[in-house]
Amino acid sequence: MKPAAFRYHAPTTVEEAVTTLAAVAPDDGRVLAGGQSLVPIMAFRLARPGHLVDINGIGAFNKLSATDGTLTIGACVRHAAFYQPVVDGPLGKLLATVVRHIAHHPIRTRGTFCGSLAHADPASEWCMVAATLDASIVLRSQRGTRTVAANDFFDGIMTTAREDDELLTEVQLTALPADTRVGFYEFSRRAGDFALAMAVTCYRVRDDAIADARVGIGGAEARPRRIAEAEAALNGRRPGPEVFRAAGDAAAAAIEPLEDYNTSAEYRRDLVRAMTRRALERAA
Repeated sequence: MKPAAFRYHAPTTVEEAVTTLAAVAPDDGRVLAGGQSLVPIMAFRLARPGHLVDINGIGAFNKLSATDGTLTIGACVRHAAFYQPVVDGPLGKLLATVVRHIAHHPIRTRGTFCGSLAHADPASEWCMVAATLDASIVLRSQRGTRTVAANDFFDGIMTTAREDDELLTEVQLTALPADTRVGFYEFSRRAGDFALAMAVTCYRVRDDAIADARVGIGGAEARPRRIAEAEAALNGRRPGPEVFRAAGDAAAAAIEPLEDYNTSAEYRRDLVRAMTRRALERAA
């Protein structure tokens, strides 16, 4: 199928983009960056926006920089930019690991980090990373600029706190301390498929005990989030198989799993248990 008719806009500045989006928002105006999610659903006419605002001509949105311990990712930075660590230390390592699990190479060359967050698919690896690392999401409109914490940004399946006239301009991630151990694991039925469950874990070791643990789960619930119960099972305990297993059990018990005709809730719960344990093992 082909998309329904729409009007195309190609602003060249951030101000022009914000103004255009405000004008077309009442007619279901959409922002086009990578287009790897939007264009297919338009082709199937599951989405029929009256206007597309293409932001690829705005140079400022290609910004990818690290300053004072903060990594700033502009709205048009592609997935493929993270193939090699973009910052030194655990954060760069984690992003370079996660990116290779996102769909397939052609999609990674066009799709964008910020676009994944704006789309808010529960199975998005970047959404899970953003939630786990407490990313700051910057939104701009004619009314001004506001910053939303990732855990307040994701409301549910493909639903966020972004208003229709707001443009997601950048995402900010705080660098992880140099001694942070990071791990990631996901399960999908085939390489490149959407993950049925995935986990990202970060922790430090002080006096032989786990400290500052973070456990994030994606793909298994309506939105990605940190699992406080799993983090509590880790902090203050010596890293090892029994502790990692206990954290996996805690994560599995804490979630409200999605269910469909192919995947039962109990199966997803078991996947979360395994993904959490394996991500912790990789971090170790």
